[in-house]
Amino acid sequence: MALRNARTGSVGAMTESPLSLAGDFAQPTREQWEIEVLKVLNRRRPPGKELTLDQAMARLRTTTVDGLSIDPLYVDTDQPLGYPGVMPFTRGTKVKSGAMAGWDVASLHEDPDVAFSNDEVLRDLANGATSIWARVDPDAIDPADLAGVFAGVRPELAPLRVSSRTDQDTAAMALADFWRAGGRAAEVMGNLGLDAMSLAVLHGTAPDLTPHRVWVARAQKEFPKARALVVDTLALHNAGAGDVDEVAYAIATGVEYLRDLADAGVTPTDAARQILFRLAATDDQFTTIAKFRALRRLWARVLEVVGVPEALRGAVTHAVTSWRMITRDDPYVNLLRGTIAAFAAAVGDAEIVTVLPFDAAHGLPTKASRRFARNTQLLAMEESNIGRVNDPAGGSYYVEELTARIAEKAWTKFQALEKSGGMSAAVVTGAVRDQIAATSAERATRLATRKQPITGVSAFPLRSEPPVEVRPRPEAPAAGGLVPHRDGEVFEGLRDRSARAADSTVFLACLGERRDFGPREQFTSNLCLVGGLTVGESEGGTPVEIVARVTEAGARMVILCSSARVYAAQAVDVARALKRAGVPTVHIAGRKA
Repeated sequence: MALRNARTGSVGAMTESPLSLAGDFAQPTREQWEIEVLKVLNRRRPPGKELTLDQAMARLRTTTVDGLSIDPLYVDTDQPLGYPGVMPFTRGTKVKSGAMAGWDVASLHEDPDVAFSNDEVLRDLANGATSIWARVDPDAIDPADLAGVFAGVRPELAPLRVSSRTDQDTAAMALADFWRAGGRAAEVMGNLGLDAMSLAVLHGTAPDLTPHRVWVARAQKEFPKARALVVDTLALHNAGAGDVDEVAYAIATGVEYLRDLADAGVTPTDAARQILFRLAATDDQFTTIAKFRALRRLWARVLEVVGVPEALRGAVTHAVTSWRMITRDDPYVNLLRGTIAAFAAAVGDAEIVTVLPFDAAHGLPTKASRRFARNTQLLAMEESNIGRVNDPAGGSYYVEELTARIAEKAWTKFQALEKSGGMSAAVVTGAVRDQIAATSAERATRLATRKQPITGVSAFPLRSEPPVEVRPRPEAPAAGGLVPHRDGEVFEGLRDRSARAADSTVFLACLGERRDFGPREQFTSNLCLVGGLTVGESEGGTPVEIVARVTEAGARMVILCSSARVYAAQAVDVARALKRAGVPTVHIAGRKA
């Protein structure tokens, strides 16, 4: 085999020497990088007003709602890299090998139409999904209908999972009955969905772990390949919990379940085999990767302390793309968010991944949106080949440091929960609710000021959107506990108010040439569209012509857009003409003097 030399064009034999892409370049020092940073940040600052290095780094440093400090540059650290498949399992629970080693593509089903759901279950399994997850609730699938939804599925080949926000015991019984009816109960795989802590935070009640003992005993006896319990943090995430919160609450909940089962005579090893962790994956790519890595590291430490053999200390994780990040407006951007979140979950080595359909905020997903959700994973796995690589992010200075910081902060929070009586006590006393409220308040401020923008909603919104045709979801029963909120809801409320208003038209009078008004016109137009205002525009023209266009549009608010030079020459005359014509409000786009 031969390669053509990139410099000489000659053909030579391929060697085993590694290709060094940066081999012809000198290794820059941090000091050199800092000099270049200061050059950029001080380029337009007047003499004597230049930023110091500390001031420059402060401007480039960000802090998450969890209090994680993100530096602009990461270099080699003393973080131990380790290996995939071994303690502390940061880099994954298994070593991937072979031509294709992906993850479990789990599709979520919660449509109460039995025929539709069964058709979609079989379609999912025939077209790439490898497991099915059903929500059994009054506003989802009826427990009596679960067998009909799963009709035609071979549970010894495709894992089946259930969850419920109202009655987990009944949901588990419906799945157990289906497994028994197949006659191969000892071979079935999946999860019975018992999670007392999630139920408690949803309903504002004290956790009742009694059903856990019953179902763990049944699973051990009847369904040895299945798991009875799940530590599901989605309710906490949807109510506003941060990434550190999620990891801390998951570990604290898992420890509480281990203790309870130990009191029932279940060994830590057997108890650990019964637990699945379910966490949210968001479009914050690196934080999601680090979150899953950090959770495995901490859970491995917990199982080490309680005496579980090393090979069995790896946490099995189920990543679900965040419902909180899904937007109602410009919903097709949700396809991008779901893709990033699924990628991050896979790179973070989640064993199971569920992508929510892009229209989930509008109603019950359609066949098309379900297909998009399924194919998002298949493209990542089979065409992008993400599933072939062991811990792709491993060794990245940023990812390793971020993983360590999340693990440290989550462990500190976990220890505080333990000192105060454990996760159950924190739920009952309202400590969990208060902690999430504080994180939510910080996030709300960032969302409202667009420091944390939402593409298509608070940044670059569309002027008009085609309607999304879905069937409405059944009304969910009142719960009484933590309330879920999507990040985009506050902006959706603004748009709804504008739609109901008798007059929501804003006219942008763009003065001069496009090179004069372009930047401010784009900023102002986007800002108005964020609030759902109808935007009319004119380019150039005399004051009389601008007044005529504003009058034709019927606008009662006008914003002048241009450069300081053009404002000085034209703004006063145009504003006076508009006021004489009866326009009550005239603004000017720009910085305060």
